[in-house]
Amino acid sequence: MEIATHVYRTAAGYDISVGMVGEGPAVVFLHGSGPGASARSNFAGNIAAFVAAGFRVVLPDLIGYGASAKPVGIDYTLDLFAGTVRDALHRAGIERASLVGNSLGGGIALQIALEDPAWVDRLVLMAPGCVEERETYFAMPGIARMVGDFTSPDFSLEDQRRLVANLVYDPSVITDGLVAERYAVARTQPKDVLARMRTPNLAPRLGEIACPILGFWGADDAFCPASGAHHFLDACRDVRFMTFNRTGHWVQVERTSEFNAYTIGFLHG
Repeated sequence: MEIATHVYRTAAGYDISVGMVGEGPAVVFLHGSGPGASARSNFAGNIAAFVAAGFRVVLPDLIGYGASAKPVGIDYTLDLFAGTVRDALHRAGIERASLVGNSLGGGIALQIALEDPAWVDRLVLMAPGCVEERETYFAMPGIARMVGDFTSPDFSLEDQRRLVANLVYDPSVITDGLVAERYAVARTQPKDVLARMRTPNLAPRLGEIACPILGFWGADDAFCPASGAHHFLDACRDVRFMTFNRTGHWVQVERTSEFNAYTIGFLHG
């Protein structure tokens, strides 16, 4: 499947790479953080199903990731992530969309929905970030190992393999090709993208979100505590969450067929 890629210069002067494929209502996939992350590597197993279901799949690489700009010497804040991706999507001509966000991408989706609710149709969140204090996340074993390994001056291919394996319950789903793809990106990333990441806790504002929300969490998530689902269930008007056993941080990878089916049904609803 051929994905058309365009680069958009934001008002802040950063280039953001956006892939697009398919026709129909726009569904924007927002990837998470971590060494080597990109939209295509996070959602490779989901794209074709959504295109076949009649959606236009939109795949931005966040600032600091993939083929987008990777500035050094700055704080990587939620405002920076959300602002640059939202600007790029506007320049791409997307007037309204549903947002699918994993981890940091989930936090970005929440920020956009809070800032511009009329632009967001529906939210799909997989272990979303930005609903706990930063210290809670950095105490999680997966994030602690990720930051420690990536900020090491001799970050290696084997470090990359171990970090990607930590994202899932069953490491057999991780291929050599995925590890190599992410390592190639990781070698171009500044350490600041993790060392100087700054994200707020949006949990107190979740009650402001009126659009329908579908959420997923792996019970064995080592990056974002699965108890975070209760923040949404307690505060939001139209929300449902599913928890999968023997599943880690990447529900869309380990439970691909179920994730695709449930999400497509939700978006069509």
